[in-house]
Amino acid sequence: MGARFGVAGNSDTYTSTVSKSSAKAPAWLKSIGLDAYEYQCGKGVHVGEATALQIGKNAQEAGISMSLHAPYFINLANPDPESLEKTVGYITSACHVADLLGAERVVVHSGALMKRTRREALDIALRSMKEILCRCDDMGYGHIHLCPETMGKINQLGDLDEVLELCTLDERLISCIDFGHLYARSLGELEGEEACERMLNRVEEVLGGERASQFHSHFSHIEYTPKGGEHRHVCFRDGVWGPDFTPLAQAVARRGWSPTFICESAGTQSEDALEMKQIYLAQTSK
Repeated sequence: MGARFGVAGNSDTYTSTVSKSSAKAPAWLKSIGLDAYEYQCGKGVHVGEATALQIGKNAQEAGISMSLHAPYFINLANPDPESLEKTVGYITSACHVADLLGAERVVVHSGALMKRTRREALDIALRSMKEILCRCDDMGYGHIHLCPETMGKINQLGDLDEVLELCTLDERLISCIDFGHLYARSLGELEGEEACERMLNRVEEVLGGERASQFHSHFSHIEYTPKGGEHRHVCFRDGVWGPDFTPLAQAVARRGWSPTFICESAGTQSEDALEMKQIYLAQTSK
């Protein structure tokens, strides 16, 4: 069915010309040629049920694929039992809203190292994810795909291999590959044709062809610093920072995969998502 393209939250163009409310976003996204929308709960799950149901209804009518971003402050690598309980609450609340939205994917941050080795932090995150999956099952959210995300700061858990190892716990886990984050944490090394092929090959090697072909993705250009990695998201028109989307589009089109690309540009996500879609369609027509 090909790749889907959409936005994280509402772009400046939408909020300035259409509405401050997200309810009209699905129809507007369809009108400009996009087909995916990631609802943002990064600062907490605060949306009301009536609002979520209305957005979900509008998305279904417009043929817009929905996903949801869980709170940013989730840390799977925190071993504290009280912290884990809070994390379970954040994620199950996110799953509840996702269900109302008709979204089957919830993006989850991997967490911070907290002065631990990467292996120690990942082992804690694996235990946390197992508990989260059990609790999601108990609460009737077993149909929701959790999507651990690759992270952009060097001191965060969540390079590609770490996210893929998390995803080996259960078939319902789908990797959220943020190519801007990987570019930033590698200080610009992970971009270009060879890097894209290597990353996608690795996803297929670990998760198998079917799950790999349907990966979830965030994409934007990201400014980084030599010591920390990710500094801030920028717009495509910035022209200084990467990564370039064309090699990734070429690799995905060549494989015939059907990922969902969510653009996280700073304010211009609708314009940049359309540019991404045009680049991809140019590759599929070759």
